[in-house]
Amino acid sequence: MRLDNIPLFDAIRGRLGWLEERQRVIAQNVANSDTPGFAARDLRAPDDFAHAMMRQTQGVGMMRTSTAHIAMEPQRGINYASMTSPDSETTLDGNSVVVEEQMLRMAESRMAHDAAIGFYQKSLNMLRMAARKPGAG
Repeated sequence: MRLDNIPLFDAIRGRLGWLEERQRVIAQNVANSDTPGFAARDLRAPDDFAHAMMRQTQGVGMMRTSTAHIAMEPQRGINYASMTSPDSETTLDGNSVVVEEQMLRMAESRMAHDAAIGFYQKSLNMLRMAARKPGAG
């Protein structure tokens, strides 16, 4: 069995990809902190849990038991859409990058990355343990 076939690992891989892309956007913000008129950017947060579940079920929708329920359509792919996200200050030359705020975002992304890697490792260890022969050490 390949890890590509396990939705949990696919979700972790998607999260790591989003965090990697977010680090790239933050690095661009810091690199342009002295560029006149540059507006800080950030990535939109990945799908919420409901959309992630819809994507994992590959188009199998939830059953509506009432016409008052909202119909949910499956969403395909991960959206790494970048958006303008000005920081708390804008300088006279129109630059809206505050390096301290970008460093906070970078630290937040780093902690989330470390947590995802830890979750990945723990999940692998559980699979290894489950695959062992009973009584094997």
